[in-house]
Amino acid sequence: MWCKDCKIETLDDKCPVCGRQTDAEVPVEVYWCEHCKTPIMRKISNIDKASCPLCHSRIRYLSADLRPVFPQERLLLEIMWNMEPNSLADKSVWASNSRIYIDGKSKSVTMALYKRQDATKLRQELQKYQFENREEPFKEHIKKFVKANKQHLAAIVEEAHNFIRSEANKYPQENIVLSFSGGKDSTVTADIVTKALSNPCLVHIFGNTTLEFPMTVEYAKRFRQNNPQAIFQVAENKEQNFMDMCAEIGPPARLMRWCCSMFKTGPITRVISNLFRNQQILTFYGIRRYESVSRSKYNRVEKNSESVKIQQQTVAAPIFNWKDLEVWLYIFAEDIDFNDAYRLGYDRVGCWCCPNNNSRAQFLSSIYMPDKYAMWKEFLIGFARKIGKPDPEVYVESGKWKARQGGNGLSAAKSVKLQFTNCTAEENSKIYKLFRPYSDELINMFVPFGRIAPELGQKLLQETIVLDSATNVPILSIQPFTQDSYEYAVKVKTMNVKDHDAIQRMVGYQIRKFNACRRCLKCESLCRTGAISIMGDSYYIDEVKCVHCRKCMNAKFLAGGCTMDKYLRTK
Repeated sequence: MWCKDCKIETLDDKCPVCGRQTDAEVPVEVYWCEHCKTPIMRKISNIDKASCPLCHSRIRYLSADLRPVFPQERLLLEIMWNMEPNSLADKSVWASNSRIYIDGKSKSVTMALYKRQDATKLRQELQKYQFENREEPFKEHIKKFVKANKQHLAAIVEEAHNFIRSEANKYPQENIVLSFSGGKDSTVTADIVTKALSNPCLVHIFGNTTLEFPMTVEYAKRFRQNNPQAIFQVAENKEQNFMDMCAEIGPPARLMRWCCSMFKTGPITRVISNLFRNQQILTFYGIRRYESVSRSKYNRVEKNSESVKIQQQTVAAPIFNWKDLEVWLYIFAEDIDFNDAYRLGYDRVGCWCCPNNNSRAQFLSSIYMPDKYAMWKEFLIGFARKIGKPDPEVYVESGKWKARQGGNGLSAAKSVKLQFTNCTAEENSKIYKLFRPYSDELINMFVPFGRIAPELGQKLLQETIVLDSATNVPILSIQPFTQDSYEYAVKVKTMNVKDHDAIQRMVGYQIRKFNACRRCLKCESLCRTGAISIMGDSYYIDEVKCVHCRKCMNAKFLAGGCTMDKYLRTK
């Protein structure tokens, strides 16, 4: 255990000096050997042993974390800095955020430098010198880096193997899944789990969002070929078109990433459901606490139903406490093939248009994916005009589109506004506005409440009764209704319940789903029994599979009852 305030190691959950909660892992920092020109990782508690394992020279602190600068990125930097190509080829070059370390000396890379560049000219220069780009010195530096950190690697791999075996022992091996994204973290996780369990036949699920880097798709194909014994499944939403959805509900933003449910989590849920039905599974994934502030709050093992996106799985992170440099150390030491996008300078390889991509990633895309970059920029400017921004180009260039919230300016926003009136003729009855005709699909939305019993309703009124799943007592009456100012409407009456408002709140959630559903697949991921499915343009709940847990109508799991409420709500 480690107290980050007192900088001391302890065996207790609380620091004996300050009494604060301690971290499970002692942090690792990166040091530099001036003689060997290589980074060396040390736990903070071992800084008194700060000498190089190779030459035994004194080492100095360099940074909290590092990543390698491959020859392709190094050539780009040389051109941007107006240096002779290959002039840094013999140097040991590493990076951390906006700093480049050349033989241990820091050089800042500012946004001003990126903004001064001409992407077309850079592309031409890169093509001109790519065949002259020297890679052998880089390989020699990497060999030395691996050798210097051999002992550190052995320690973290042993810990990861023990963790993996401990968690895997709780499940049959046929119920163990590897989440594969094509990024370096999931690549390392797949390799380390396969070796820890001595099982090359594990299920790998690749969530192809259809927005992957071309190099990610190529790498996934290579991975499949290089691991012929692995059960490799591709999860892809072929029913939806990303650009069409962007036009309707707006592009994803940092706090509104509807694309994750629709193009990743949802399709993966479907693959899991097809493979395992309603069995609980263990998924190993490549999440790391140092990737972001939000991920630092995760647990290494997540099985809390409020934390896990796909209810059918428990997720575990073998490399949760690893730094970037430790991931690269493993890749180099084990000689693992990896996504070529990292060679170009990308430090993450999610979707190419993700709002979480930093400015440097956008700059790289303008060079290496010019067509996609231009198309996306043109769309964003058009969207900014559509929602009434007075300065659309500035809105896009400054990245303000990434911070947008809600559906202001979008016609689709009206569908999430729950409109109703209280019925004056019947107590505990509300008349809800519908944005499409009353139908069997709407009736089916009430399956989570209990058994649908149309035979008990008044036929002349087309009434349907819903019976409580536990008591078999009528709790809801549903019927189509005619209401002034509402083109379509439904009247819902609650009865035989203690809290009429609570039930009507859940009724409102289902009405909102009926009005606003864009087939985002979030509800499919929420349902542990696989009762909810999106079939074509219809939302369907299987009466046989539904266990009436009502999670799909619980604000803890689905605020507002429908994800579209978050993405389309207006101020």
